[in-house]
Amino acid sequence: MAHIIIMGAGIGGMPAAYELREMLPPEHRITVLNITPYFQFVPSNPWVAVGWRQREEVTLPIAPYLTRKKIGFVAQAVTHIDPVANQLTLADGDKLDYDYLVIATGPKLAFDEVPGAGPLSSGGGGFTHSICHVDHAQAFFADYEKFLANPGPIVVGAMPGASCFGPAYEFAMVLDTDLRRRKLRHKVPMTYVTSEPYIGHLGLGGVGDSKSMLESEFRNRDIKWVTNARTTSVEVDKMQVTQLDDLGNAVKEHAIGFKLAMMLPAFKGVDAVAAVPQLCNPRGMVLIDEFQRSKAYRNIFSAGVCVAIPPVEVTPVPTGCPKTGYMIESMMTAICHNISNELAGKPVTGKGTWNAVCLADMGDTGAAFVALPQIPPRNVNWFKKGKWVHLAKIAYEKYFMRKLKKGTSEPIYEKYIMGLLGINRLDN
Repeated sequence: MAHIIIMGAGIGGMPAAYELREMLPPEHRITVLNITPYFQFVPSNPWVAVGWRQREEVTLPIAPYLTRKKIGFVAQAVTHIDPVANQLTLADGDKLDYDYLVIATGPKLAFDEVPGAGPLSSGGGGFTHSICHVDHAQAFFADYEKFLANPGPIVVGAMPGASCFGPAYEFAMVLDTDLRRRKLRHKVPMTYVTSEPYIGHLGLGGVGDSKSMLESEFRNRDIKWVTNARTTSVEVDKMQVTQLDDLGNAVKEHAIGFKLAMMLPAFKGVDAVAAVPQLCNPRGMVLIDEFQRSKAYRNIFSAGVCVAIPPVEVTPVPTGCPKTGYMIESMMTAICHNISNELAGKPVTGKGTWNAVCLADMGDTGAAFVALPQIPPRNVNWFKKGKWVHLAKIAYEKYFMRKLKKGTSEPIYEKYIMGLLGINRLDN
């Protein structure tokens, strides 16, 4: 009998637990660990932050759904990983032994890398908000409601080293849409501040016509922008930004005033994972081989935002490479097949398909992009805009939450997104 532990119950960890349970004989134990007792559908956080969704619509308690599938659950953080003894130490001091460990923790939010960054709720006393967590989105909405009574400038964007740019674009345009509906947009100057070398880079070197399309969208919505932006510090109502040229030389200093700001941070690995010798790169992201397996420990697998993927290209201000929904889904499926094969005495063969497929909401319209493979040159390089994407994102949210409540591992991107986009396969 083997014990498989999954660290993290996000959009990768929860479906992986269901998939493993379906694949493995019942004598094998599966346990999911998560720092909170609830699942949160992170892609909906921009809507939570403007009051378009309530917390209970995008979260659900984990234990009842996993227990129903005979999957163990512990709502605690891991404080130490001993890869030699195959043992985890939990926050309360309890220890759990494992035969296989799947690391799907997501990232640690590196607010500390920019003085004054981060939400007040993070404990750092910062002056910018985040939408990386449902708590942060709710905190933004609380300040947003006060802001609406006395509006002013808003800054949205991404800090140096950030890799997940899509939600920043989404949020800028969701905010724009919400303010227009409230007839307040004319009172709110908006600036998009990003470490990307140009609008539409997305950490991917651009996808199709993303540069001109997103620039056009920003112009139509009266959103100004600063690219190659090295945000150096944040004060109570001002953001200090050094703008670089393509050679990395400072060309302009900006002191951008704001009444409300949302800046996505750079990501690092969570402390317990980053501390394991030879497991991670210098930023604490897990180093894996083509089978999603640790290069140092053969019974540790990892997938999602917490794995190490090199940047698509060198940029004047550091940018990372995003991990989109389809990529995470395919990584997890590969892991499940590989663990199942090993337990059956077969060689591992499953490989994640590192392709980027994303639906980005823009409030009243949306943009979809497909980059196959994610790192160029590509076989498919496609970017389209339309109201259908906005509607598809809403349907995707409902589909995913329903899937988790049913306890199925059905691959959403393979069965839903691919059909929506008219794509037969997402192989490299």
